[in-house]
Amino acid sequence: MTDRRAFYDQQAPLRPRAARRGYHRLLEKYFSFLIAPGQRVLEVGCGLGDLLASVKPSRGVGIDFSPSSVNLARERHPDLEFQEADAVSFDSNEKFDYVILSDVVNDLPDVQAVLDRLHRNAFQHSRLVLNFHNNLWRPILAFAEWLGLKSPTPTQNWLSLADAKNLLHLAGWEIVKTDTRILWPVRTPLLGALFNRWLAPLMKHFCLTVFVVARPRPLPVNFRQLKCSVVIPARNEAGNIEPAVLRTPELGAGTEIIFIEGHSKDNTWEEILRVQAKYPGRDIKALRQQGKGKGNAVREAFAVATGDILFILDADLTMPPEQLPKFYDLLRKGSGDFVNGCRLVYPMEDEAMQFLNMIANKFFGIAFTWLLGQPLKDTLCGTKVLFRSDYERIAANRAYFGDFDPFGDFDLLFGAAKLNLKIAELPIRYEARTYGTTNIHRWSHGALLFRMLWFAARRFKFL
Repeated sequence: MTDRRAFYDQQAPLRPRAARRGYHRLLEKYFSFLIAPGQRVLEVGCGLGDLLASVKPSRGVGIDFSPSSVNLARERHPDLEFQEADAVSFDSNEKFDYVILSDVVNDLPDVQAVLDRLHRNAFQHSRLVLNFHNNLWRPILAFAEWLGLKSPTPTQNWLSLADAKNLLHLAGWEIVKTDTRILWPVRTPLLGALFNRWLAPLMKHFCLTVFVVARPRPLPVNFRQLKCSVVIPARNEAGNIEPAVLRTPELGAGTEIIFIEGHSKDNTWEEILRVQAKYPGRDIKALRQQGKGKGNAVREAFAVATGDILFILDADLTMPPEQLPKFYDLLRKGSGDFVNGCRLVYPMEDEAMQFLNMIANKFFGIAFTWLLGQPLKDTLCGTKVLFRSDYERIAANRAYFGDFDPFGDFDLLFGAAKLNLKIAELPIRYEARTYGTTNIHRWSHGALLFRMLWFAARRFKFL
């Protein structure tokens, strides 16, 4: 370790020049995408501190075992805090929203020990972000170093993605998502943009850098009961209002049911008021939507919800309300930060979903798995459940994607993935509608979904 410290200390004066190269700029750009500004961030192996500064933390702390690197970092970024410390022996219990290990696991003598120790600096909602080089690039980088085109490095660990996943598992971390980036690490006009923005997302196995986002493994179940808000957007659903109340169970510390009526042509609004008066023992709120679309209805209802956990339940009751306790239990146990219903596992009732709709759902599941870096099978299931605190963060960052989703499904999934929330899918028994007709228009809405998918791809992949 002493030899490695001396090597990096000797290399420190050369780092400002290397930092101007394309690879470091590309790393900064992607980390700025992964980490929203204003977070508390710890970077282990911070070097000059440029990467830490690029994510614009509200509090940024960088540690490095090279005294020369730490001194340079303090000069370059006086608004951040830098400490001379070794990753294995860093002695602090301060908690951070994000912990960064960028190209550091390659150098650590004991990766598992460092990952174990970093739990001291994380709470349950913290995220660990690490990146390392793809083994495929090993001979290329060695050749570049021999030619003097790459900064020299001591002998590296060269972990595979499977190695990283295993070490994270052994150290008590759970993978949220993985990604690969950087196909052309040299700053080259036009060529760099072509390879790194447009081709890299399509050639993930050939990219130089592998990224992993992880969270602390969920703690044992917290038996504290939480209050729940079940939002039911209703348009032309008069016959389903009373069954929705009768079939929605009381959850946790109490359940408020929020009906939001969306410009119905039948007597849905009158039925909501009648049912509200008929069942005074249930906590029922009645709202009339001001805007248009299911997504807008959900946002208006969430704005007045008082529960710790927010549920969306479609008024057609094709997702049986009796299954809502499963969503509650998964979220409370920490199995996910965001629970998405999945209709494509169990057999469906006849006529519950048309064949073309099934094909579209499967396509969007594959597309979103690639897009978000987390496995998703059914993106269009209307039942989605999350903590209100996480929804408030999604709403605060909605400007990144814009307010263009009339359904609300993609808006929430995009926001959850952008915040690195762990998305869990819960298989449900999907049933046929018993009253009314669907509000979905297959072709026009399908075209809109493709437009949203392309828009999101430019925000997530083609950066």
